[in-house]
Amino acid sequence: MRITMLLIVAGVLLFSCSGTRPAHLGPQEGSLRPCPDRANCVSTMGSDSRHAIEPIRYDSTMEQAKQKLIRAISSMKRSRLVTDSGNYLHVEFTSLIFRFVDDVEFLFNDEEKTIHFKSASRVGYSDLGVNRKRMEEIRLRFHQEL
Repeated sequence: MRITMLLIVAGVLLFSCSGTRPAHLGPQEGSLRPCPDRANCVSTMGSDSRHAIEPIRYDSTMEQAKQKLIRAISSMKRSRLVTDSGNYLHVEFTSLIFRFVDDVEFLFNDEEKTIHFKSASRVGYSDLGVNRKRMEEIRLRFHQEL
């Protein structure tokens, strides 16, 4: 009986870690919203060193860059494209064990040939650098894509 209860509690905790999709996603006045005051977010529009990261640059058309980015993301495990609307993409990444979900937003600025992004965990305070590492992996895959 005790083991059964422990398994039920563990299951509930395990499957409730994904969190609810934030209502505040999407561009606002031409930019992405700032990171919350937690260590589990990086953004190209962040001004402090804890959150700041360089954007991805491209030299093609925006549509070509967008398709290249989608291919790079699709090559990664547990990724799911949620929104594709013009110059904005929203992607969810789910962790393998605990099923934590991170929301990644991309905003294309075709005048500057720049892809801005924000990657944030839905739950917790720290992500142990997972969002930053993932975004650097996406950058690498984007630039290796032919």
